[in-house]
Amino acid sequence: METMTVERVIDAPIDDVFAWLTTTTNYTSSPLVLRCRLTRHGETAPYGVGAVRRHLWLIGWFRERITHYDPPYATEYVVERSLPPARHELGRMTFTEVGGGTRVCWTTRAEIPVPLLGGLLTRRVARPIITRTFGNILDAADTALAQRP
Repeated sequence: METMTVERVIDAPIDDVFAWLTTTTNYTSSPLVLRCRLTRHGETAPYGVGAVRRHLWLIGWFRERITHYDPPYATEYVVERSLPPARHELGRMTFTEVGGGTRVCWTTRAEIPVPLLGGLLTRRVARPIITRTFGNILDAADTALAQRP
């Protein structure tokens, strides 16, 4: 299992950053994300605990379920299915107010389940693609939120 983390300070209030990044239909603002849909609403909020979302990124298709929702400080999810297939233990975004905006820390823990080569493929192929995609989404959030009055 490989842990991948991307951090960024976004020049916007924590409530705005949390709302933008937990509304995954916004991810299509990134050139690496083709489609995102909320297919089941969460228990207390659309993207709250129990919500199911489907993503089509250039790197694959993912069905995710929200497992933790603590606005505006944290959200967690698990990838239930994906193509190409992957094992996934954790997806987490945490949000912290800092001078100049909100620090976002996006962490995932996953691997490509291929005998003998899975670890190498995860480190050399999946890690750079996943971290780049996360970074592009965070950049898109920063750009979108900076344009707000």
